[in-house]
Amino acid sequence: MNATGLGEAHSRSEHPRARRMSRDQRREQLLGTALRVFSEGGYHATSMDEIATAAGVSKPVLYQHFPGKRELFLALVEFTLRELSERLEASLSAADTDKERVRNVIDTHFGFVCTSPVAHKLVFSADLMSFPEVAAQLDEFYERVAEAVAALLGPNAGIPALQATLLSRGLVHMVQSSAVFWVNHPDSGPRAEVQEQVFRLAWGGIRMLDEDRAEGAPRLSGDDHA
Repeated sequence: MNATGLGEAHSRSEHPRARRMSRDQRREQLLGTALRVFSEGGYHATSMDEIATAAGVSKPVLYQHFPGKRELFLALVEFTLRELSERLEASLSAADTDKERVRNVIDTHFGFVCTSPVAHKLVFSADLMSFPEVAAQLDEFYERVAEAVAALLGPNAGIPALQATLLSRGLVHMVQSSAVFWVNHPDSGPRAEVQEQVFRLAWGGIRMLDEDRAEGAPRLSGDDHA
């Protein structure tokens, strides 16, 4: 189940008695309920009692899946980041040229903040001082995605692997922060227009790296015109 599905699933969890589910189904239901309750009340003001009540289960059932509120929150962060990284990797694999891959990375990020706004806000707006584990999970997420991007873009641009990862990480951070800013400031422009501007900035820099290569170096695939 994806983060959107988690958000939809909570509507079935508000009955006093939850239906029997497999362990995996119950875990997903509890994550969906926690997502909603955390987003409404905030992490610190939300209790495990509230989450159990909203899910229609007893506290012992909730604790069978998550030892405490912190562990529940971290599981929700892990679930969200895993889904987003899977979407990004799939979008990279679906493209035939580097230009398409950059477009897909941008479109996937913007699509995620649109289709899973609650999950996205909860994870990327977390208090990292209170949750060093979230900071570590975010760092792992950025590293994993950057390596996936670098593995495809680096060889075509003639960039050493480690440098390609560094530059790809910068690209992912830029796209991520742009998507967050846009969703918080929708008056900054329509999604298609904003994505195009972000793409022009990103692709222009990547193309310039290629143009700076020595004559005869591998060229980036795809149309050279933004």
